[in-house]
Amino acid sequence: MDAIDQYRPRIPGPVWEHIGPDCRRAVAKAKPATPKEARDWLGALAHAAAHAYGTGRPTRAEHLVTPEAIEWYLATGCLHVEESSRSNRRCRLNKLRRALLGPDLVTGQPAAYSGSDSSRPYTRSEQAQLYAHARAQPTDELRYGLLTLLALGFGCGLDSPEVIPLRTHDVREAPNGAVGVAVRGTRSRVVLCRTAWAPVLTEATAWASRPGEARHLFRPSSHARGTNTVTNFLARTKKPPGSPPLVMGRTRATWLVDAIDARMHLPTLMAAAGLTTLRSIDRVLPYVRNLTPEQAAAALKEF
Repeated sequence: MDAIDQYRPRIPGPVWEHIGPDCRRAVAKAKPATPKEARDWLGALAHAAAHAYGTGRPTRAEHLVTPEAIEWYLATGCLHVEESSRSNRRCRLNKLRRALLGPDLVTGQPAAYSGSDSSRPYTRSEQAQLYAHARAQPTDELRYGLLTLLALGFGCGLDSPEVIPLRTHDVREAPNGAVGVAVRGTRSRVVLCRTAWAPVLTEATAWASRPGEARHLFRPSSHARGTNTVTNFLARTKKPPGSPPLVMGRTRATWLVDAIDARMHLPTLMAAAGLTTLRSIDRVLPYVRNLTPEQAAAALKEF
């Protein structure tokens, strides 16, 4: 197709000499329907390949268009572009993958979902950075405030409006060691904290508690409970260079993705998350670990 041969993405010459032939090969093999689609696919693939080349990763197109590789590229190579541009690149690379490699499931085409930065879960490394960042805060107020947010987000899947009204007596420890949180408000429920974060939540609760007093769990010395209570607090924390920003929506997304990856029973997951529809789950599905085609076929056959 002329559009593939004539179009040259804005990639530095030496890099393009290395990645260009394989990018053109892959797009031609995918058989785009129009010249515009050919240019869109080639441009998106070329930028992903250039980023992979610069970081020492494989640049073959078939490696670059897997769901995991696409999300890695968007998370590490597109920090300078707007969310709309990242969404366009995700869409084009996903379409190229399906055209190049076929459907993700051997039994048919899965439902299409779009992701967003606010729904992108934190990696294990990023979670460790955030934990270290919290422990390194210069005051007890900042330290335990961050630890509380991390434990409630990563451990319980709570978002900011659910964190703000909590009291210390809403955190309860059972005789078997399980730590539960009685969530207030319109989505009232009891959520069990994940085992890895339960000691952190218990420690933060002990710091915030005072005998005979009903104190708030988060920022117990502050009586202001506005919608910006969490964001105002985060603006005061000390942020080391390179540490990811703490966003409660992303901690909740991390909890949801981990629960889905663990194959949690769907009604149980929705009850624990306080969900009445699947809309929130739709947003995190692009980040859920896929089964291999063989595993998918076996699961569909045997259920």
